[in-house]
Amino acid sequence: MADLTTPSRIQQRPYASTTVVPPRRNNINHPIASFLRQLQSQSPHHSRQRFGLLAFFISGGILLLLTGITATAFLLGFIAFLPIIILSSPIWIPLFLLVTGFLSVAGFLFGTATVVSWTYRYFKGMHPVGSEQVDYARSRIYDTAAHVKGYAGGYFHGKLKDAAPGA
Repeated sequence: MADLTTPSRIQQRPYASTTVVPPRRNNINHPIASFLRQLQSQSPHHSRQRFGLLAFFISGGILLLLTGITATAFLLGFIAFLPIIILSSPIWIPLFLLVTGFLSVAGFLFGTATVVSWTYRYFKGMHPVGSEQVDYARSRIYDTAAHVKGYAGGYFHGKLKDAAPGA
C-alpha cells in the first residue's frame, strides 16, 4: 500500500487557471447561464464580491419568501375572521375611538409635562439637556438684533438729517 500523504503524491491545484472552459451547448442564451458564465470568467480576486453577491441574493430570496408567507397568512386570517369582525364591529369601533382618544390625551399630557419640567429646570439654572444650545441660539439672536439695530439706527438717523436739514 502506498502512502498518499507523501509530498511526492500530493498534487497542488493552480491558483488561477488559464484554461478556458467552452460553454455547454444547451441553454447557451439563457440569462442565468450567461450571468454565471460572466461571474466565472472574472479573476479570482473578485471572490469576495461574488460571495457578497451570492449572500445578497440568498438573503433577499429568503426575505422575499418570508414576506410572501406573511402576506398570505395575513390575508387568509383576515378572510377567516372577517365574519367575526363584522358581527362584533359595534364593539370594536367605539373601543378603537376610546383607546385612540386616551392615548392621544396621555401623549399630549406627557409632552406638556416634559416641556414644563425642562423649562422649570432651565430657569432655575439646573442646566437640562440642550440648554447650551438654547443659550447659544439666544446669544446669536441678541447679537444679530443688536447689529441690525445699530445698522438701522445709523441708516434712519442719516435719512432724518436729509429730510430735515435744519434740524
